[in-house]
Amino acid sequence: MSIFEMSASSVHRDGPVRVAVLGCSGSIGTQTLDVCRRHADRVRVVALSVNSSTGSLVSAAREFGCAHVAVSDAGRAADPVLSELPEGCACGAGPRAVTELACLPEVDVVVNALVGFAGIHAGYAALEAGKSLAYANKESIVCGGDLIMPLARPGMLIPVDSEHSAIYQCLVGEDPESVRRIWLTCSGGPFYGRAREELAGVTAADALAHPTWSMGEKITIDSATLMNKGLEVIEAHHLFDQPIDSVRVLVHRQSKIHSMVEFVDGVVKAQLGGSDMRAPIQYALSYPERWEASVERIDWCSADPLTFGEADECAFGCLALAREAGRAGGTLPCAMNAANEVANESFRQGMCGFLDIESTVARVMELTPVERVESLEQLDEVDARARALARDVLSEVRP
Repeated sequence: MSIFEMSASSVHRDGPVRVAVLGCSGSIGTQTLDVCRRHADRVRVVALSVNSSTGSLVSAAREFGCAHVAVSDAGRAADPVLSELPEGCACGAGPRAVTELACLPEVDVVVNALVGFAGIHAGYAALEAGKSLAYANKESIVCGGDLIMPLARPGMLIPVDSEHSAIYQCLVGEDPESVRRIWLTCSGGPFYGRAREELAGVTAADALAHPTWSMGEKITIDSATLMNKGLEVIEAHHLFDQPIDSVRVLVHRQSKIHSMVEFVDGVVKAQLGGSDMRAPIQYALSYPERWEASVERIDWCSADPLTFGEADECAFGCLALAREAGRAGGTLPCAMNAANEVANESFRQGMCGFLDIESTVARVMELTPVERVESLEQLDEVDARARALARDVLSEVRP
């Protein structure tokens, strides 16, 4: 079942939406809290998690009066600042404690803003517990879409990624059989238009200078390599039940059109707006309603012209590798994602070159047998093996 087959169903709640924000100190998490402040009469934050930013956790827990928090990094469980949590606030430690927040009886919506493969367990648990899942953790769907999508009940899985939120909004009320293709827009990142040989010497600082979006470091590097767009192609394949090759990447430098859907009759629907993640975050919390804007409106009379271009999969080979993994399916996207996470971090630490990210992912994919996805435990094992392979490949690299 695709996500847009579910979108005609309405979700009705009495009183404020009770929200758990997993990864509340990151880019998506902090913007989610901005939306919650803006709509304090409609949203109540009841649970929060961080990886290691305990100071930010305490500050947010005190502001919102949270009863439950968790720190994923168990080594930070004894941080003195945690003694300043609100009276009666329960504090858990370790990845399992974060997952348990997603199952709390008093939670209606889980915002999964965790980074990387680590977020898959919380997303799975949230849907299994019957919660609405507003997720920005695309890796969950890329790696475990075969497991997660069957758990999603009507109207209970809303994407936070700007592109997939746009597609979702374009498809509300439409017949799934009428879709011809999806146009997945892409800013092109900071290196758009450069030839492959020009990319060999770019630095992490260069790659982190994204032209239109303010994001966390991992996703910003993924945007520079176009791996982020590759992950989003696989994500769209699962969410909207479309073949990999029916999801077309379209470079749109202004980041005003967040994606488009083309129908069999030639009509194309697009969702437009500013480059601000608070808009799709708010839609995920408000669905099926629309609330007053939390973002600056665009004066379209004075807006820059909108332009479009082709994504260069020869120069930016990570996009082609992701398509290859998506076509193969099974456990290969999980291995690809794991290799990318390791290589991405290595590049940010100055331990490998920009193009080494792509070559590492390619080598790990070559060495990975493709199996049918059967369980989270299996994906954990595939992820661990791929990470070890990636580290072995990178150990031979000299930056």
